[in-house]
Formats: sequence, structure tokens, C-alpha cells
Amino acid sequence: MPAISPRTRLATVSALTALGAFASLGTATAAEPALNGEWAPFTRCPVDAPAMLAADGFDRTPQCVVSTSSSGSIKLGKTTVVTGKTNLQIGVVQKADGTSTVVAPASGALVADSATVPGGLLGLMCPSDIPVITSICKTLDDSTLNRITATMESVGAPHAFDQTAGVLTDMPIVALPVRIHLENPLLGSKCYIGTAANPVLLRPENRNYPEFGMSFYRGNGTADEAGEMSRINLTGATQNDSVFSVPAATGCGLNVGLINAAVNAKTGLPSSSGNNSLTLNDTRTYLTGLNAPGTVAPDAGKVLARNWHSAVR
Repeated sequence: MPAISPRTRLATVSALTALGAFASLGTATAAEPALNGEWAPFTRCPVDAPAMLAADGFDRTPQCVVSTSSSGSIKLGKTTVVTGKTNLQIGVVQKADGTSTVVAPASGALVADSATVPGGLLGLMCPSDIPVITSICKTLDDSTLNRITATMESVGAPHAFDQTAGVLTDMPIVALPVRIHLENPLLGSKCYIGTAANPVLLRPENRNYPEFGMSFYRGNGTADEAGEMSRINLTGATQNDSVFSVPAATGCGLNVGLINAAVNAKTGLPSSSGNNSLTLNDTRTYLTGLNAPGTVAPDAGKVLARNWHSAVR
């Protein structure tokens, strides 16, 4: 790979992490702090994580990334779920050799609006020729029992980052292993599509080039062209992956597995590559870091953390 300038490297990391936002279909989060000015989007950046604090500013440079999407969809086998707003926040330790390490917040990198599976249980497993499933189907006039929510969860660290692909189109940018938690009173609490050992492995690609912008600010978030901090803004890209495979559902049913066969038969799982797709609309990615991290070496990580805390309102 050809040499990449610091500014291009910053932009490519920002672009490639934009697609990570798709990876949660619904989850809860604790209250987040409000941050001043240009720091405002970075409410969950793991600035106090050991790997971030240890970044010296020479060989390892710490950065914060937030990526959001207003809407999207994911098709797994025969089932398509429309997603709502999604939000990914991570720390990135950029290395001198052009590689990077992702650092997730302690509470998890992914937060998003809940997604409802179309048709609920009636659509997911009814009708069925399995007697016990037929009996369940007859109870589903109750909307509470019928409703299913889907939550996509990370089950391993993102890997295979390609910085060049982050600002190009039609090239895999990152690999993200996930599983999907299906929740409903009759499905029980352990119904998943994918597992830690056999995840859904997503590798989204840009379908169009994001718009590029840049701003500068002081450590506390106040806009200032002479400030010590900079922020890369990449907006408006649509991202897609249509080559991932999807394993069968497991653990579905009050007896942990009773309804697996019905769910898999109705939804067409397992589903091979080419039968599934992910689309993430209007991605908006912001990446921030020190303009000249080498000037505060070996304390770049500590300075970044101090600046973030000074912006908390």
C-alpha cells in the first residue's frame, strides 16, 4: 500500500468506521454527558481506556470516532427489518505503520433505536405443521405476545480495517462480527441468530463518496481556527454489504430451542452469501484528535482525555 499522509489517514479511518453504525438494531444505554461545541457528538469516546491513555503521540496517536445513520435496513434470509437511528462510538489508536487498533467504550460501542420484526411471531413462524407451534400461533392475536424486537450485538472485535477503502467505493472497509437477539415472551431470553463462535460477519462498503469537511477548535470544544484540536466530517455516504452469510437461529423457545426449527424454516435460515444484505443510509461520521500529537509526546493520550473532560458540561 502506498504511503498515506496524516490527514488522509485521519480521513480514511473516519470513513471506514462510519459503516460500523449499522451494527445495532436496538439497545438501551445509560445517560450520556453533554459536551461543549465541537466535542458534542463524542459523548461515549473511551478516552480513559488504558490503550488510549498509553498512546504517546509518536508511534501511537489517539483519536475519537462517532458514526451515525438516520435509517437503514437489513435482510436476513427471507426477512427484512427496517432500522432506525444508529450510533457507533469508538476510540482509535492510529499506529505509525498505518494500521490501527479499535478501542470500544466499556458499555459497548453500539447504540440504536429499537427495530421491530415485521409481522412479529405470526410472520416469523406461522403457519407451521409442528403441533406445538400451531398451538402457539393460535394465541398470537395478542399484540404483546406477537411483537418481536431485534437487537444486533457485537460478539468480537472489529478487524480487517482497510484505510484506503474507507474513502473509496465498492471495497470492504472493515469486518464486524455480530449476532442478532430476537426478543419476545414466547421466544425466551436466549434466541439469537449467530453466536460468538459462529457470528454474522459483516463487511460493508461505501456505495458513494462521502462529503468531506474539517473544523478546528480548542481543547474544551470552542471553535477556533488556531485551536489544538481538529475534527474531520464525512457525511452523506450510503453503505452496503450483500455478500455475508447468516447462520441458523438457536435458543428460541421457553425450553431453549423448542421454536428453532419453525423460526429457521420461515425465515430461510441458515442463509448463504448472496441472499442477505445490509443498507445504511446517510451516514455521518466525525473523527477528532490532536493537530500535532507529537508536540505533547509521550502524553498525547492523557492530553486528549484531559481535553474531553474539560468539555463536559
